[in-house]
Order: sequence, then C-alpha cells, then structure tokens
Amino acid sequence: MSTTSGARLPSPVLQAARLGIRRGYIEMMHSLTNRADQIWIVVMNGVFVGVLVLQRNSDLADTGYSLAVATLPGLIGMNVVMGEWMGTAQMLAVEREDGTLLRAKSTPHGMLAYLVARVTLAVLNTALGLVIFLVAGLFLLPGLNDVPVSGWLMLLGVFLLGMLATMPWGAVVGASVKSAGAGFGLTFLPMIVLIAISGIFYPITGMPDWLHPVAQVFPVYWLGAGMREALLPDAAAAAELGGQFHTLTMFGVLGGYAVLGLLVAPRVLRAMARKESGSVVEGRKAKAMQGWG
Repeated sequence: MSTTSGARLPSPVLQAARLGIRRGYIEMMHSLTNRADQIWIVVMNGVFVGVLVLQRNSDLADTGYSLAVATLPGLIGMNVVMGEWMGTAQMLAVEREDGTLLRAKSTPHGMLAYLVARVTLAVLNTALGLVIFLVAGLFLLPGLNDVPVSGWLMLLGVFLLGMLATMPWGAVVGASVKSAGAGFGLTFLPMIVLIAISGIFYPITGMPDWLHPVAQVFPVYWLGAGMREALLPDAAAAAELGGQFHTLTMFGVLGGYAVLGLLVAPRVLRAMARKESGSVVEGRKAKAMQGWG
C-alpha cells in the first residue's frame, strides 16, 4: 500500500522491530536514572575496578606484565556472559511470571517487539560495562594506549560474537524454567563456578590440569581468551594454555555456540509462548501468594 506521494509505508514487522528498539532504549535510560540501578552499577563496577587496582603491582607469570592488565580483558568477557546469558534468562523468567510476556503475545507482532526490546536492553547494558572497564583501564593501567587498531577491531568482533554466543542460551534458560527463582539458580550459581575455573581473575595455567578441558567446553573461557588476545601484547601468550593464543579455536567455539543457540532459542521461545495464557499466569501468581502466606 502506498501513500499519495508514492512512498511505501513500513511493514508491520519493521514497525514492531522499531518499537522494540525504542522500548529497549527507553528502559535503558530509565535504568540509568533509577536510584537502585545507579547504586548497583556503581557498586558492582567499583568492585571490579578495585580488583584491577589491587592487581596492578602483581606480575603475570613470567611475562613482565601486570596481572591487572590480563584481568581487564577477562572482566570484559565475564561482563558479556553475565549480561547476555544470566541477565537475559532472569529478565525473561521474571516477565513471563508477572504476565508481561502474555501481554506482548496478545498484540499484533507483540512478541517480536518484546524480543527486540530485550535484545536492545541487553546489548546497551553490556556495552555500558565495556565502556566503564575500558575507561578505567586506560586511566589506571599502562599498556592499553599501545593497543593497535587491529586489536580494537578484534575486541569488537569478539564482543559481538560473544553476545551472539550467550544471549540465545540465556533466552532458552529463561523460557524453560518455571519461576524467576529457578532462573536465578540455573544461571548465577553455574556462572560463579565457570568464572572461578576459566582464568578470569587468575591465569588458568595456575589451576589443576584436569580443570582445563572443563573450562574450555564453555564460552566464558574463550571470551576471556579472545579479549586477552585483542588487548595484550604477543608476549602475554606465555600465560595461556600451551603458551599461545588459540584464535581459530576461540572463534570456532563461540561461533558454534552462536549458531546452535540461534537455531534452538526461537523454537524454545515459540513453544513457551504457546503455553502462556491468562489462567497460567494467574495460577503462578496464586502459587506465589501461597508461598508468601
């Protein structure tokens, strides 16, 4: 259908996507002006920046570089996984439980707008963490000013691929659990374990050998490794497994998680949406009220 000037109107799908992007942006701006969210952002990022300050005078293995310089890329990778996997899963579980998802389902192309909004919000939140860590690193840590253009481009590539590799799986978890509490348990606790064994705060080479293949199965390790390769000099590879960066394997593992997740997540989300109804939501609310009673 055309207007009198001959211009074609946006399709309903495109309009829904635009509304989703706008909603995600508005929610992000609201979060930045909300006192509780402001405190959370300051406290959490303050803790991580404090870790970098405490590690500035510690050397990374025998490379002669500060341990903090190696920790910074790992923190960026951890932030991606926490924001895209854990954040997406918890938000989807909460909004499924409180009926937000059902309201989106009841409007034309509402599910598309809802999912685009969730993706937009997750990307903006994660990008904010990236900016905070990089700014802190540039001011506190020597060496980042020497990162070449190719390193910054690789950082961007790993950052985007990392989001694709983790966000769909967060959606799968959020769509599969029966309550927000279960979503928290299935994301936060495993995340703590994976962070502990993936060389985020301490080189993985200093951990027991049997943990190395376990860590390499999951994207947390590879995100950290990819970020380190992007930001650190070649000599820092001495602290990696095998004494070298594994570029092709890193992209292969993250790419595999991304492709498989993008195939699985839409099916799980469609199946979850079909099961949502007013009676189901009311039943969950009634059960929650009984738990508080």
